[in-house]
Amino acid sequence: MIRPAAVAKESREVDRMIAFGPVPSRRLGRSLGINNIPPKVCTYSCVYCQLGRTRKMRIKRRAFYAPEEILEAVQDKVAKAREKGEVIDYLTFVADGEPTLDMNLGHEIGLLKPLGIKIAVITNASLIWQEAVREALLGADWVSVKIDSTEEAIWRRTDRPYGTLKLPSILDGMLEFAKAYGGELATETMLVKGLNDSDELLKGIAGFLARLRPARAYLSVPTRPPAEKWAQPPTEEIITRAYHILHERMDHVEYLIGYEGNAFAFTGNVEEDLLSISAVHPMREEAVAMVAMDKKKKIKYECNPCKPSVNRLPLPCVQACKAGAISHSW
Repeated sequence: MIRPAAVAKESREVDRMIAFGPVPSRRLGRSLGINNIPPKVCTYSCVYCQLGRTRKMRIKRRAFYAPEEILEAVQDKVAKAREKGEVIDYLTFVADGEPTLDMNLGHEIGLLKPLGIKIAVITNASLIWQEAVREALLGADWVSVKIDSTEEAIWRRTDRPYGTLKLPSILDGMLEFAKAYGGELATETMLVKGLNDSDELLKGIAGFLARLRPARAYLSVPTRPPAEKWAQPPTEEIITRAYHILHERMDHVEYLIGYEGNAFAFTGNVEEDLLSISAVHPMREEAVAMVAMDKKKKIKYECNPCKPSVNRLPLPCVQACKAGAISHSW
């Protein structure tokens, strides 16, 4: 394990962003997310990325947070979720950037195992050609790898990788990993209109999937605002055609194009929960509105211990708020 020489002040200030949720996941049920990478540090700058263009492109792995920091953040979220009766099906490394850039990933997975919850990693697989990365991923119960194209020119236009990355090495790394992996391997292919959705390109992906033999292959399309406005989903006809092309070579192909729903879990501080979830997992307005209303319904019970029984004296929260933003009708 490699530790950072010192945890930066900035890292300490975003502790609350390390763990978020649980959130509804179309693949994993109720997932508590783990954000082990600072904002938009990635090996790719995908045209369809819901988090915008990558600000810091890199392929050299390093330590970002101390593993104990990640463990503490996850333990805290798990405890609060369990107190509220929330179900957690997976602890999922799904970062602002590429989670395998974290050279402590394998150790962090090991630290989280005693919590007794399955662990998932959603990776673009750009570093899977490295033995150390494959070794780290072996500890997870469920791993998803990205396969947007098997043609290098199309891959570069779609995923816009770090300049020295080579697609053949990545595909070979996936095959090596699949041979050794004992958990559930899934793939995800994001279809972008007019870019990687032709029959020829889809047949290339299907042929590779037949060799990789994942448990499931997911087809997705941009459903949230993408990094590039022109990155739009294909027509329904092409999406259906893509499904059939992949299904000819694989038994388990699924669409990943529906909305997960608004069943987000909130573990206490509504503001912090909203910030930590939306930093990685964009939320629709109606989901945020539901959270605010839920808080409004609960606040009278939270305030009840201070409710005066006889004299209406100034309340502690009113006195503490110098801006005068709090008032009571009691």
